[in-house]
Amino acid sequence: LNLHGGPQSARICLASLARHRAAFSHFRPAFAYNLAIPRAQQILGEERTVHTAEHVASAIFWLGVPKQEIPRASLYTSGPKQKPSPRAIIHPFASAPGKAWPADRFAALAAWLRDDKNLPVTVVGADTDDFTPFQSFDILRGAALDDLKRTLQSATLFIGNDSGPAHMAAAFGLPVTVLFGSSDPVIWAPWRTESEIITSPEGLAAVSLDQVRQSVARLEARA
Repeated sequence: LNLHGGPQSARICLASLARHRAAFSHFRPAFAYNLAIPRAQQILGEERTVHTAEHVASAIFWLGVPKQEIPRASLYTSGPKQKPSPRAIIHPFASAPGKAWPADRFAALAAWLRDDKNLPVTVVGADTDDFTPFQSFDILRGAALDDLKRTLQSATLFIGNDSGPAHMAAAFGLPVTVLFGSSDPVIWAPWRTESEIITSPEGLAAVSLDQVRQSVARLEARA
Protein backbone atom coordinates (compact mmCIF):
# COMPACT_ATOMS: atom_id res chain seq x y z
CA LEU A 1 0.00 0.00 0.00
CA ASN A 2 1.61 3.23 -1.19
CA LEU A 3 0.25 6.30 0.62
CA HIS A 4 2.95 8.67 -0.62
CA GLY A 5 2.53 8.85 -4.37
CA GLY A 6 6.00 9.99 -5.34
CA PRO A 7 8.17 8.33 -8.01
CA GLN A 8 10.59 6.77 -5.52
CA SER A 9 7.78 5.18 -3.49
CA ALA A 10 6.27 3.89 -6.75
CA ARG A 11 9.57 2.20 -7.65
CA ILE A 12 9.80 0.63 -4.19
CA CYS A 13 6.21 -0.60 -4.42
CA LEU A 14 6.84 -2.14 -7.84
CA ALA A 15 10.15 -3.70 -6.74
CA SER A 16 8.41 -5.40 -3.82
CA LEU A 17 6.88 -7.87 -6.31
CA ALA A 18 3.86 -8.00 -4.00
CA ARG A 19 0.84 -9.78 -5.44
CA HIS A 20 -1.37 -6.81 -4.55
CA ARG A 21 0.01 -3.27 -4.96
CA ALA A 22 -2.48 -0.58 -3.96
CA ALA A 23 -2.42 3.20 -4.35
CA PHE A 24 -4.85 6.03 -5.04
CA SER A 25 -5.96 6.04 -8.66
CA HIS A 26 -4.41 9.46 -9.38
CA PHE A 27 -0.91 8.26 -8.40
CA ARG A 28 1.52 7.90 -11.27
CA PRO A 29 2.89 5.82 -12.85
CA ALA A 30 -0.31 3.77 -12.82
CA PHE A 31 1.46 0.58 -14.01
CA ALA A 32 3.19 0.28 -10.62
CA TYR A 33 -0.12 -0.70 -9.01
CA ASN A 34 -2.84 -3.25 -9.65
CA LEU A 35 -5.35 -1.93 -7.10
CA ALA A 36 -6.56 1.59 -7.83
CA ILE A 37 -8.12 3.23 -4.76
CA PRO A 38 -10.87 5.79 -5.56
CA ARG A 39 -10.94 9.35 -4.24
CA ALA A 40 -11.29 9.62 -0.48
CA GLN A 41 -14.49 11.63 -0.93
CA GLN A 42 -16.03 8.78 -2.92
CA ILE A 43 -15.11 6.23 -0.25
CA LEU A 44 -16.32 8.40 2.64
CA GLY A 45 -19.43 9.54 0.79
CA GLU A 46 -18.74 13.24 1.44
CA GLU A 47 -17.81 15.85 -1.15
CA ARG A 48 -15.62 18.19 0.91
CA THR A 49 -11.98 18.80 1.66
CA VAL A 50 -10.86 15.89 3.84
CA HIS A 51 -8.25 15.86 6.56
CA THR A 52 -5.10 13.86 5.82
CA ALA A 53 -6.09 11.37 8.55
CA GLU A 54 -9.38 10.77 6.73
CA HIS A 55 -7.54 10.48 3.43
CA VAL A 56 -5.27 7.74 4.75
CA ALA A 57 -8.09 5.98 6.58
CA SER A 58 -10.26 5.94 3.45
CA ALA A 59 -7.64 3.78 1.71
CA ILE A 60 -7.74 1.32 4.60
CA PHE A 61 -11.54 1.26 4.52
CA TRP A 62 -11.55 0.59 0.77
CA LEU A 63 -9.16 -2.32 1.27
CA GLY A 64 -11.64 -4.00 3.61
CA VAL A 65 -11.37 -2.60 7.13
CA PRO A 66 -14.90 -1.71 8.32
CA LYS A 67 -15.60 2.03 8.41
CA GLN A 68 -15.23 3.38 11.93
CA GLU A 69 -14.25 6.47 13.88
CA ILE A 70 -10.71 7.52 13.04
CA PRO A 71 -8.69 7.92 16.27
CA ARG A 72 -5.94 10.42 16.84
CA ALA A 73 -2.38 9.35 16.17
CA SER A 74 -0.44 7.86 19.08
CA LEU A 75 3.29 7.92 19.75
CA TYR A 76 5.33 5.95 22.26
CA THR A 77 8.82 6.09 23.68
CA SER A 78 11.20 3.34 24.63
CA GLY A 79 11.35 2.57 28.34
CA PRO A 80 8.84 3.56 31.00
CA LYS A 81 6.35 6.32 30.31
CA GLN A 82 7.32 9.64 31.88
CA LYS A 83 4.78 11.46 33.99
CA PRO A 84 4.14 14.96 32.58
CA SER A 85 5.16 17.96 34.67
CA PRO A 86 4.25 21.60 33.97
CA ARG A 87 6.37 22.71 31.02
CA ALA A 88 5.79 24.38 27.65
CA ILE A 89 7.60 23.18 24.55
CA ILE A 90 8.10 25.79 21.84
CA HIS A 91 9.18 24.96 18.31
CA PRO A 92 9.70 28.34 16.58
CA PHE A 93 11.20 27.00 13.35
CA ALA A 94 9.72 25.81 10.05
CA SER A 95 10.74 24.30 6.73
CA ALA A 96 9.96 27.52 4.81
CA PRO A 97 9.73 31.22 5.67
CA GLY A 98 6.02 31.30 4.81
CA LYS A 99 5.33 28.73 7.53
CA ALA A 100 7.13 30.57 10.36
CA TRP A 101 5.78 33.08 12.88
CA PRO A 102 8.45 35.76 13.61
CA ALA A 103 11.11 34.52 16.04
CA ASP A 104 11.00 37.67 18.17
CA ARG A 105 7.32 37.04 18.89
CA PHE A 106 8.06 33.45 19.86
CA ALA A 107 10.73 34.77 22.24
CA ALA A 108 8.25 37.25 23.74
CA LEU A 109 5.70 34.45 24.12
CA ALA A 110 8.29 32.24 25.86
CA ALA A 111 9.14 35.07 28.27
CA TRP A 112 5.43 35.56 29.05
CA LEU A 113 4.97 31.85 29.77
CA ARG A 114 8.03 31.75 32.01
CA ASP A 115 7.71 35.08 33.82
CA ASP A 116 3.95 35.67 33.95
CA LYS A 117 2.60 32.12 33.90
CA ASN A 118 5.46 30.55 35.92
CA LEU A 119 5.69 27.82 33.27
CA PRO A 120 9.17 26.50 32.41
CA VAL A 121 9.91 26.67 28.69
CA THR A 122 12.03 24.43 26.47
CA VAL A 123 12.77 25.55 22.91
CA VAL A 124 13.38 22.66 20.49
CA GLY A 125 14.89 22.64 17.03
CA ALA A 126 17.50 21.21 14.71
CA ASP A 127 21.26 21.75 14.75
CA THR A 128 20.91 24.09 11.78
CA ASP A 129 18.27 26.34 13.40
CA ASP A 130 19.15 29.79 14.76
CA PHE A 131 18.55 29.80 18.52
CA THR A 132 19.99 33.30 19.04
CA PRO A 133 16.66 34.85 20.19
CA PHE A 134 16.17 32.04 22.74
CA GLN A 135 19.47 31.99 24.64
CA SER A 136 17.78 32.75 27.97
CA PHE A 137 15.61 29.63 27.78
CA ASP A 138 16.24 25.92 28.10
CA ILE A 139 17.22 24.65 24.64
CA LEU A 140 17.03 21.19 23.10
CA ARG A 141 19.07 21.41 19.90
CA GLY A 142 19.44 18.60 17.38
CA ALA A 143 18.10 15.94 19.74
CA ALA A 144 17.79 12.32 18.72
CA LEU A 145 14.22 11.41 17.81
CA ASP A 146 13.62 9.37 20.95
CA ASP A 147 14.98 12.18 23.16
CA LEU A 148 12.63 14.65 21.49
CA LYS A 149 9.74 12.26 21.98
CA ARG A 150 10.52 11.88 25.68
CA THR A 151 10.71 15.66 26.05
CA LEU A 152 7.32 16.09 24.41
CA GLN A 153 5.78 13.27 26.42
CA SER A 154 6.90 14.86 29.69
CA ALA A 155 5.45 18.33 28.92
CA THR A 156 1.98 19.83 29.35
CA LEU A 157 1.76 22.36 26.48
CA PHE A 158 3.14 22.79 22.96
CA ILE A 159 3.23 25.93 20.84
CA GLY A 160 4.83 26.07 17.42
CA ASN A 161 4.59 26.41 13.68
CA ASP A 162 2.99 23.71 11.56
CA SER A 163 5.80 21.16 11.65
CA GLY A 164 6.81 17.65 12.60
CA PRO A 165 7.20 18.41 16.33
CA ALA A 166 3.70 19.94 16.41
CA HIS A 167 2.15 16.74 15.10
CA MET A 168 4.31 14.63 17.41
CA ALA A 169 3.09 16.67 20.38
CA ALA A 170 -0.50 16.16 19.27
CA ALA A 171 0.13 12.42 18.99
CA PHE A 172 1.21 12.42 22.65
CA GLY A 173 -2.07 14.13 23.53
CA LEU A 174 -0.56 17.49 24.52
CA PRO A 175 -2.74 20.58 24.20
CA VAL A 176 -1.23 22.35 21.20
CA THR A 177 -1.35 25.79 19.61
CA VAL A 178 -0.22 25.53 16.00
CA LEU A 179 0.39 28.47 13.69
CA PHE A 180 -0.41 27.76 10.05
CA GLY A 181 1.10 29.81 7.25
CA SER A 182 1.08 28.37 3.74
CA SER A 183 -0.39 24.98 4.74
CA ASP A 184 -4.15 24.38 4.86
CA PRO A 185 -5.27 23.64 8.44
CA VAL A 186 -8.41 21.94 7.14
CA ILE A 187 -6.09 19.21 5.82
CA TRP A 188 -3.19 19.34 8.28
CA ALA A 189 -4.55 20.49 11.66
CA PRO A 190 -3.88 18.22 14.67
CA TRP A 191 -6.43 15.43 14.53
CA ARG A 192 -8.73 14.73 17.49
CA THR A 193 -6.59 16.36 20.17
CA GLU A 194 -7.06 19.53 22.22
CA SER A 195 -5.79 22.26 19.94
CA GLU A 196 -5.91 25.88 18.88
CA ILE A 197 -5.26 26.72 15.23
CA ILE A 198 -4.03 30.19 14.32
CA THR A 199 -3.84 31.47 10.77
CA SER A 200 -4.19 34.73 8.89
CA PRO A 201 -4.99 35.53 5.25
CA GLU A 202 -2.24 38.17 5.42
CA GLY A 203 0.36 35.60 6.51
CA LEU A 204 1.84 34.74 9.89
CA ALA A 205 3.57 38.10 10.22
CA ALA A 206 0.07 39.55 10.76
CA VAL A 207 -0.58 37.31 13.79
CA SER A 208 -0.11 39.24 17.01
CA LEU A 209 1.46 38.07 20.24
CA ASP A 210 -1.86 38.68 21.99
CA GLN A 211 -3.65 36.29 19.64
CA VAL A 212 -1.31 33.48 20.61
CA ARG A 213 -1.56 34.34 24.31
CA GLN A 214 -5.33 34.15 24.04
CA SER A 215 -5.07 30.72 22.41
CA VAL A 216 -3.06 29.50 25.41
CA ALA A 217 -5.70 30.88 27.77
CA ARG A 218 -8.41 29.01 25.87
CA LEU A 219 -6.45 25.78 26.12
CA GLU A 220 -6.03 26.32 29.86
CA ALA A 221 -9.77 26.95 30.26
CA ARG A 222 -10.56 23.63 28.57
CA ALA A 223 -8.00 21.65 30.60
